[in-house]
This record gives sequence, structure tokens and C-alpha cells, in this order.
Amino acid sequence: MEFSKKSRKNTIKSLQEEELDLLVIGGGITGAGVALQASAAGIKTGLIEMQDFAEGTSSRSTKLVHGGIRYLKNFDVEVVADTVSERAVVQQVAPHIPKPDPMLLPLYDDEGATTFNMFSVKVAMDIYDRLAGVENSAFANYTLTPEEVLEREPYIKKEGLLGAGVYLDFRNNDARLVIDNVKKAVEDGALAVSKMKVIGFTYDENQKINGVKARDLLTDEVIEIKAKLVINTSGPWVDKVRTLNFTRAVRPMMRPTKGVHLVVDAAKLPVPQPTYFDTGKHDGRMVFAIPRENKTYFGTTDTDYKGDFAEPKVTQDDVDYLLEVINFRYPEANITINDIESSWAGLRPLLGGNAGSDYNGGDNGTISDKSFNDVLDAVVAYKEDKISREDVENVLNHLENSRGEKELSPSQVSRGSLLEQEEDGLITLAGGKITDYRKMAEGALELIRTILADQYNETFKEVDSKRYAISGGEFDNTKVTETVAKNAKVGIEAGLSEEEATYIADFYGMNSLKIFALAKEIEAYPGLTLAESARLRYGLDEEIVLTPADYFMRRTNHILFQRDSLDDLIQPVVNAMAEYLEWNDEQKSSALAELDEVISESDLSYLK
Repeated sequence: MEFSKKSRKNTIKSLQEEELDLLVIGGGITGAGVALQASAAGIKTGLIEMQDFAEGTSSRSTKLVHGGIRYLKNFDVEVVADTVSERAVVQQVAPHIPKPDPMLLPLYDDEGATTFNMFSVKVAMDIYDRLAGVENSAFANYTLTPEEVLEREPYIKKEGLLGAGVYLDFRNNDARLVIDNVKKAVEDGALAVSKMKVIGFTYDENQKINGVKARDLLTDEVIEIKAKLVINTSGPWVDKVRTLNFTRAVRPMMRPTKGVHLVVDAAKLPVPQPTYFDTGKHDGRMVFAIPRENKTYFGTTDTDYKGDFAEPKVTQDDVDYLLEVINFRYPEANITINDIESSWAGLRPLLGGNAGSDYNGGDNGTISDKSFNDVLDAVVAYKEDKISREDVENVLNHLENSRGEKELSPSQVSRGSLLEQEEDGLITLAGGKITDYRKMAEGALELIRTILADQYNETFKEVDSKRYAISGGEFDNTKVTETVAKNAKVGIEAGLSEEEATYIADFYGMNSLKIFALAKEIEAYPGLTLAESARLRYGLDEEIVLTPADYFMRRTNHILFQRDSLDDLIQPVVNAMAEYLEWNDEQKSSALAELDEVISESDLSYLK
């Protein structure tokens, strides 16, 4: 399959000439999921994104496909059940991306650390395991004594340590999840274009939206794309897209917040497994420290955001906050801003009146001590067969918050999503989180199929999206280790080292075989290894890499987690791209300048 700059021209031509059944605005994880399911159903689908695919929110997450254990603090069992079941679905359709990585939750008796205690965390983890279906498995939860925690993490704060819980969570490559959804949609006939910005709508005689006007940001050409239905999946930009219709007033839906993550060398902050802890700052928030590729990254902040949506920046306040938290929990680390090798800031597309994010939020929805203890007592009694399930549900249905209020405020509602069709015909799918992307898309497809059937007399096949693998995920999800090892042998036979072949097999899933085939066919680009050359060529041929930043930031982990080797790759990669994409000297210089800006921002050069 060709999905490159060369095919992009023909794709744009088709978008102009054909009426689509569905046009998706926004190429993050939500839009990618909708495009995949729609194209799989035979719906003639277009997908346009003003930046690179996943360049916004969907490459700037905490990089977990989580189970939402935080919600069990409020005993939001329904949300956790929904989340862990959906996480299992994502792991089934994309087995090369989410990987099990148990989370350590250290518990303290110091002031400000109030999320769980040893008793309540064990109750919560037992419920969590039951909901996730991992009881009596290798991933079942367990607790650690303070001594065992310190043996595992000797740098963690010793004072006040009560012990820790360990429970199943999954690490994620967020950008890879997006691009592999998009690629599968393209394989099934979707017309997908990045660097294409919607600047207005087109309308039929009844003033209903029947398409968009869009500007090609590579050529500055303005085109029109016609579609029976248009769906807005633009994340934090949802309201900005909605207000492109100047014929009506628009009530804002979104309340975006900013999250920040910082990366240091693992030798500076040795963390053997993902760790999740109270900040100790009386703010009800929690922070992660997560090992990845010989680095450790930590975050996240959670602050309301009103700045530039395209390029949210890490501020000095963000750095000060996270350094204070991490140095409090790891007192011997003494991390400073100069230890930060890379960083990222991203916006969460939270719905207005619903401020709780995946793990954090301005108001985390704390319930009163009385309600909390009532629930603990009820759960224990239920497990001992002393009371009925209905008795537990009665307690859960009559919680009060820490202010004594009988109802939870809007900011205490678990992070949700919204799907609606407005009067002008525009469908909007907003909110949610990465773990829920497939389910959100499934709901949108149900609405889209109904409208196409009712208004256009068009019916389309049903697709079981719970079992429809994304690109690279077409293998048995219970045999990930075996599949990686089998595919890596092909890479070794193609001339790659065992380490290179295994990394690529693990990173790309079944698409690694395409990279290994390229390694047999091409000569290494000057200054690059054969492995890097094959990855780059694959990105240019089949992953619509259009700029060096696309490749270094979102198709690979070079900027974020392989900063040590990045500088030596820049010129050889840009030279190879310039030849492939037929850049002149001015275009090549411009691409280099853009990359330098992206790296400088990640490096926090403007703060250092």
C-alpha cells in the first residue's frame, strides 16, 4: 500500500471530484478510529487533518492505555468496568501497541497523600482485578511492605512509606496507535490527507452542511470537499470547527486542560516500573514516573488552558511544579531543569462541566470520609456474604462529597464523551480518552449508518470493530512475545542485528515484515544504519512522512526517548528525505529549521 506524498496528490484529486458518504475532520485517535470503522463498513470516507496525524493531543498523552483505578477512589465501578473491558479490546485489535506493564502505587501517611491507604487500596485492586478479569493470573494485584518497596525502588522517599500496591496497567505508543488506525482505513479505501486545514463549510439549499472548504498547507491551494455527512472529531479544536459556521450562535462544549511530561536519563532517576503517587501538595493530584527506553519520564500537570491550541508550551511553572513533586518523592534524585532531555505538552479535550481527566483534575471528586468508610465496610461485608449486592449498590447510590453535598458536582463526573448532530447537520464527537476511542467510534458509526439509511436509503455492512485489527495488529494477541521473536528472525536474516530486529518487530507488529523486506532491497542511506534506513523508507512510502518532525517525533521515538543519538541522525535523515521528496535547497533548509524548532521546544531551550 502506498501512503506517501506521491499518493497524496491523487488522494486530494479524488476528494475534490467525488462526493463522500462521510468526511471526518481531525486526524487524532478519535477521527482515526471513526475513519477505520467507516471505511471497513464500505462507507466512502475522507479524513483530513490540519497537522500531521496525531500531532495534537493524540501524541501528547501519558502514553498509557489505563484501567482507571483512580475512579475506584470514588467507587465509580461502572466507569472502571467499562474502561478495563475496552482496554482489553484495544489490546486485541492492536496487540503490537499496548503492552502490559504493572503499576506500582506507593502509599504514604504524610500530610497531603490521601488517595488510598493500604486497606482501601487492596479492596480497590481486588475490585479492579475482578473487573479486568485478571484474578488468579500472572497479572493479579499484590501488595508490598515498605521494605519490599525500597528494595525495588531504593531512591523513593522512605519517610512515611506504608507500603505499595501493584496492579495491571498497559504502556502505549499513542502516535503509533493513531497512524496504524489511519493506515488500516486507507487500506480499506479511505481518502486520508494530513496538512489540510478546514477553513469553512459548504451548504445545500436548506443551509445544511454538505462539505467543507479546506486549505492545503503544503501548496496553499483551497479546495472543496463534498460529503453527505461531516463529523467533527477535532479534539480541543471542536468548538473552533463548530464556529466556522457563522450562520448560528455556538455554545462552547470544551474545557481543555494542559498536561506536561518531562524526560530524564534513567541513570538520573532509576525507576524499575511505572509508579503512580500522590503529589503530597494538598492538591488531590497524582503524578507518574515511567521507565521507557533507558529514560524515565514523569508527569502530568493538569491546568486549564486558553493559549495557542496548535503549540501548547511547557512553562517554567510547569517545570517547577513537576520538579518539586519528583524531588519530594525521590529526595536523592535532585533533578534540575538541566537534567531534562526532552518534554511534551498536550491538551486534553475535556467537556465543559466535566473537568476530571484520566488521572487528574482540578477537583478529583473526593467523597466524604464517612461515605468512603461506608463503602469500604459494605464491600468487605459483601465479600464475606454478610450483605447483598443491593445493599452495596444502595451505599454507592447515596454518596456525599467532602463538602457534605449529597450529589457529586459536574467536575466530579468521570471523564466522558459527547456525540450529537446539530441543526446544521454537523455531527460532533468530543471528549473521551484514548482507551475509549474504539467505543466512541462505534457509537458514532451507529448514528452515521442510521442517518445514511434514513435520509439517503444507503445501507452498509456491519463490522465487528472489537475484532477488526488495525494495521500491524493482524496476529494472535495472546502470542505477542512469540510473534515478535518469529518476525525478528526475518529481520536478522535481512542483515539487521538481533537488537535492531527485535526492536522493530516489537514496535511495528506485522508491518515489521515490510521493513525487513525493504532492508533486503535497499542500500543504507549515507550516514544511517540499514535498520534506520529501512524504517525511514517505510515511513516515506507507507506512513505519509512529510517532514523530519513527522518522522522523529511521531513515527519513531527519537526526539522523546532517544535524544542521545538524535543529533547524529538529523542531517542524514534530512538528506535522504530531500532526495525522496525532491526538495530544493530552500525546502530543505525550511524543513531543517522546522525540525530545529521542534527539538528546541522539546529540549526546553527557551527555559534553560
